[in-house]
Amino acid sequence: MLEAPGEFSVVPRHQVVPRAILAEIAGFVRVFDQVTAREAWQAAARREAPAIAQLRRPEVCFFSAWDFHLPPEGGWRLIEFNDNGSGFLFAAIINALYHEAARLAQEKGIAAPAPFAAFNQHIRDLVEQEARAFFDDCPKDLFLILDDAESLRQGKFRGELRLLCDLFRRQGWRSKLGCPAETRWDGQRLLFEGQAVSFIVNRSTDFLWRSEDFAALRSAYEAGRVYVAPNPFTYATRSDKRLLEWLSLPHWDEDLGIKPAERQILSAHVPETHLVRAENVDMLAQRKRDFVFKPVHGFAGRGLLDSATVGQARLRRLVKHGEGYVAQRRVPKPCMEVEGAPLWTDLRAWAYRGEILLLSGRASRRPDRLELTQPGGWLPTYASL
Repeated sequence: MLEAPGEFSVVPRHQVVPRAILAEIAGFVRVFDQVTAREAWQAAARREAPAIAQLRRPEVCFFSAWDFHLPPEGGWRLIEFNDNGSGFLFAAIINALYHEAARLAQEKGIAAPAPFAAFNQHIRDLVEQEARAFFDDCPKDLFLILDDAESLRQGKFRGELRLLCDLFRRQGWRSKLGCPAETRWDGQRLLFEGQAVSFIVNRSTDFLWRSEDFAALRSAYEAGRVYVAPNPFTYATRSDKRLLEWLSLPHWDEDLGIKPAERQILSAHVPETHLVRAENVDMLAQRKRDFVFKPVHGFAGRGLLDSATVGQARLRRLVKHGEGYVAQRRVPKPCMEVEGAPLWTDLRAWAYRGEILLLSGRASRRPDRLELTQPGGWLPTYASL
């Protein structure tokens, strides 16, 4: 992880997730995929989405991540789904290096992670699978890894983007890093530095491409000339936090096409979530200590509201000014001690088309939000045998 910023740290401990829990999580991911792929669900999700999200798209992101809390009393709960997850290559490196350095192979109950070279090849295979499904062949044009200009300059995961670019080049694919404003549309092709682009790995956090920087990409996307994952359609139908309300509560099941067996699984593992609306402000204010308040389009813990600062007046202002928020029932995290400090841990499962590819975790200095400075940081994570 060359040139990783100083605030990126790795905890000198590890967590082991029971195989039975991982089997349950894998089943949950398959249900999630089935539900969110249905026409009824997608039609409802797109109802209030902008025009760019209305186009039905086939792409499936190979670095989709499901974030879970495993409360001390047992069980597990989905906190959010993110098809633009950061850290999947870093996590694979961390798991492999820590397993070797800590000599975990000597512990009989821990499954060895895939060697990093094998993980890289698996990612290349998934990318090629996606490309061939979209184009009926593997394109000869440029593979572009796209991120916001600031993230490319100083983002914590810019090194990971370079690793991904190198991974593609070793497969024989021409690959570059760039930002949306650097692309051009000539009416037939999307261009980057004068080269035609076909396949885009999109790491931008402008999830719905509202900025004018995306004008060229929007044109190419609407013309069906480029593969882009994730994209506004996948965001609107899978990642938008307002969808957690539908996943957690049964009120809309008939309209969304959610089956009784699926509802049983979803309600067991998605904490009660409400989109903040004028009609539920009073209830949420009264029960505010039960909930975490998150911005609908937030990421990396940005915009979280401390429940102590939330009241009827503030919630009403959020609704009035169109600042979308969800209130999600608080789910405690397990705690470990590192260097005499308590750290609260979570689990991230990376999956593609129902198959779990990788596990990772984070250990935060705070129980209520991510603070990954030392002694906190990314947490080596393994499955039990």
